[in-house]
Amino acid sequence: MIMDRISLALIVIGALNWGSIGIFKFDIVAAIFGGQTATVSRIIFTLVGLAGLWCISLFFRDRPVPEEA
Repeated sequence: MIMDRISLALIVIGALNWGSIGIFKFDIVAAIFGGQTATVSRIIFTLVGLAGLWCISLFFRDRPVPEEA
């Protein structure tokens, strides 16, 4: 599903950003888009948060059973 892939990509971006904040005290998204309160930064942070909510559904989905060869 395309939405799953987009959400996972946003989650990775968010994780890398949080890693850089934790290790280097540097917010990559804020640095690129003009600070944490900039509109574009807030939109990206919101999209990452929504992607996280979407990915919660991955825990509860039934996986297809692989066919035996």
